[in-house]
Amino acid sequence: MNTRIKEFRARYNMTQEELAQKVGVRRETILFLEKGKYNPSLRLAYHVAKALNTTIEELFILDE
Repeated sequence: MNTRIKEFRARYNMTQEELAQKVGVRRETILFLEKGKYNPSLRLAYHVAKALNTTIEELFILDE
């Protein structure tokens, strides 16, 4: 799975740490999400998308 988390964070000038605090996870979790090494639960995906003012569909790209 690919994500656009880094791109959206840049729009808001937000660090990984700041995003992690907003969604209640560790910074490493955001790092792994950005690198595609971790598939989030639906709940986490929702919270990340909400924190970045976007939708899950815009943020996460499912590899087919």
